[in-house]
Amino acid sequence: MKTAVYPGSFDPVTNGHIDIIKRALKIFDKIIIAVGDNPGKKSTFTIEERMDMLKECVKNLKNVEVDSFTGLLLNYVKSKNSKIIIRGLRAVSDFEFEFQRALMNRVVDNEIETIFIMTKEDYVYLNSSIVKEMAMFNGNVNGLVPEIVEKKLKEKFSKT
Repeated sequence: MKTAVYPGSFDPVTNGHIDIIKRALKIFDKIIIAVGDNPGKKSTFTIEERMDMLKECVKNLKNVEVDSFTGLLLNYVKSKNSKIIIRGLRAVSDFEFEFQRALMNRVVDNEIETIFIMTKEDYVYLNSSIVKEMAMFNGNVNGLVPEIVEKKLKEKFSKT
């Protein structure tokens, strides 16, 4: 069984992320969505909230697991008996960043491969920061994020 790990902060998960997951399932037998806990990054949602939203968003997809990790991604990938990291690409700027990261990972462990999946053109402009900014200022995020995420964003920013 080919298992791939799709890491990210998913703060919050967007329709672009969900699209990458669905398309990756056409290639791999199992996808582990690995929510990274980066202590140096200020998150809008807790790791538990992000995992709960992801679980809700993928509950109807077979062979998808939601998990969290801290520390080095390569160690996590190995702990899951995988050799594949999935990364989504939107633009050239993503490629430069992800290419450098993939090369560094290869230097550290040449057994692990990074597979890039280009985003669907509908989501080229979309990222979690834009979604949060829209929601923070009462903008419409319908169609940018799954319904559960839209609801959680409204709850989060109506309190501030």
